Amino acid sequence: MGRILDGQPVAAAIQHEVRERASSLAARGVVPGLAIVRVGEDPASVSYVRQKDRAATGLGLRSHVFVLPAEVEEAELLSLISRLNGDPGVHGVLVQLPLPPHLSPERVLAAVDPRKDADGLHPENLGRLVRGDPNLLPCTPRAVQEILVRSGYPPSGKHVVIVGRGLLVGRPLSILLSQRGPGGDATVTLCHSATPNLGRFTREGDIVVVAVGKPGTLTAEVVREGAVVVDVGVNRVPTPKGYRLVGDADFAALQDKVEAITPVPGGVGPVTVAVLLLNTVLACEAQTTGR
Repeated sequence: MGRILDGQPVAAAIQHEVRERASSLAARGVVPGLAIVRVGEDPASVSYVRQKDRAATGLGLRSHVFVLPAEVEEAELLSLISRLNGDPGVHGVLVQLPLPPHLSPERVLAAVDPRKDADGLHPENLGRLVRGDPNLLPCTPRAVQEILVRSGYPPSGKHVVIVGRGLLVGRPLSILLSQRGPGGDATVTLCHSATPNLGRFTREGDIVVVAVGKPGTLTAEVVREGAVVVDVGVNRVPTPKGYRLVGDADFAALQDKVEAITPVPGGVGPVTVAVLLLNTVLACEAQTTGR
């Protein structure tokens, strides 16, 4: 039976760093401030924002949650972001995704000051990642990297197969893991919905990361014995009493075959939140020291 890669110990290690950095800032009279913007009442978004808010305050950060109605005009949302960009007490800004269909995530994410881009998704920060000169890294890709490195499965010299080419995870993760240096140096294959015979590629992976938002995408039949699987997907599956959370991988079948696998929930999610708070503290340090 494969090892379960629990994200909580990895998150705890990052949280320890966040707490120490926040304490050092507090000694100088600076409290890192995170502004979280939520649009609408999507249940998953409400839950995620609540978790992030509690985690931030628990580590000594100042958290501000702004809730706008689902029907808000884009101009009003952009105006709020502009005010947060100009607020010296706010060092990190996060707009919770997904947004209602009438809002453009590209325009909204680009409106955030890249110096305050706690999620690491501003075009400037993504561009710096591509150049090999990263500033604030995308949270979920870095969370995947942290899990691999801190759990004893560094990607260096390994063949990493990523299923999913989305802007939030797949594409930036492929760049992050292929870069030169610690936590990188992997040979990366990026698969997606138009990849013919997906199993041909995933069976060759030493490490397989799946991030498509579809339960059952990764089955035991398409993963080789002894691989490491990182499941980024979070899907709500209806049950008679409500719903349960599952990933994109067939966890039960894969656990008997692989070397290690992340669970859903409890795998990548807690580490993503920890990285978000680390980004906020790093942004605060940069803004308050003039670096």
